[in-house]
Amino acid sequence: MSTNTSTQSAYRSRKAKRLVEYLRAEAERNDGDLYIKGKFIAEDVGLSPKEIGALLSNLQGSVPGLTIEKWSYTSATTWRISRP
Repeated sequence: MSTNTSTQSAYRSRKAKRLVEYLRAEAERNDGDLYIKGKFIAEDVGLSPKEIGALLSNLQGSVPGLTIEKWSYTSATTWRISRP
């Protein structure tokens, strides 16, 4: 099995892999802590806000090197992404 296939199966879809890669890059660029709303990153990631929310919910606790947690709700869910 190739590394690409292993990574893809770990995140279950190309969409999830694309989102994780985006989150890693943004967390790196922001020195670790990042607060996002799906509707504001949807265009950058090429996914709908609804898809992003569902993926983030599924990815909580399963992405090595990133902590993903629901942070608050004000007109849309805010997610906190951090590097431990």
